[in-house]
Amino acid sequence: MYNEVRNWMLRNARPVELALWRCHFEGGNPEELVEALEAYQNEDGGFGHALEADNWNPGSTPIATWTAIKYMLAVGFADMAHPVYQGIWRYLASGKDREVYGWRFSVPENDAWPRAPWWSYGEENNRDNYANVTVGLTAFILKYGTDAQLRTVAEGYAAGLIDLLMDKGAAGEALEGYDFLLSAMRESGLPVPEGAEAMLHQRQNAAIGRDPVQWRNYVPRPSRFIHGADSPLYRGNEAIVRAEVAYLKATRQPGGVWPITWKWFGMEQYDREFAISENWWKDLVAIENMLFLKAFDKGE
Repeated sequence: MYNEVRNWMLRNARPVELALWRCHFEGGNPEELVEALEAYQNEDGGFGHALEADNWNPGSTPIATWTAIKYMLAVGFADMAHPVYQGIWRYLASGKDREVYGWRFSVPENDAWPRAPWWSYGEENNRDNYANVTVGLTAFILKYGTDAQLRTVAEGYAAGLIDLLMDKGAAGEALEGYDFLLSAMRESGLPVPEGAEAMLHQRQNAAIGRDPVQWRNYVPRPSRFIHGADSPLYRGNEAIVRAEVAYLKATRQPGGVWPITWKWFGMEQYDREFAISENWWKDLVAIENMLFLKAFDKGE
């Protein structure tokens, strides 16, 4: 399996995801990932150019910038003096696409470019989904930021995000980023309400799709929240984790990788671009699935 997936990556992956693959599985140098990411960074320090593969806007967006940060932190690259991070700090401090409630999920410039429908601009869309990007950026600032004004902004966002977490009807897709946020808040000396961690894990556990038949759709599998045997949700979910291992081994396309579980519905004018983005997404899905199998496939 590893060799077939690796060969598919070598044939199809963008340089950035190939570098990410090498860092995770082949002892690759994180500097190679950073070099690949720099091709997506703009003069203002933010990221665009379809780094978030469902959004072809070349301009800087919060989601693409968070994607770059997430990739680098995932491989242990946290040299905040590096020019790529210095650019990110400049972008975040600029206030671009920042609202009272948090960073925008979608930006007006998206509408001029091929995209998935959820990246079309709309303030209702932003208010419904801002946590998806604001949780990660807020945690990043609290953990690594030194600019006093930007940290004050992040502290204000953190308070609102905790309120969102404690409201059982809110947070949604952002749930997977809250572990980072709670950890960053504690490290920076911000109070974390009693019961916040228990609430997070309760809501994450409830979000996991329990019917493997539904996993072919856009349904959270255990791997969304459980990344190793030391994950807080692993105990009690051993059986469903084993079920996902079996599912992944059964659904990989012969000689290749896994299909993605979404389309750009209602955006048929971009069918050609979606076919390209679909392949880019397969790179990242392959990395995520192979990391899960590496953690839990014991060859039983």
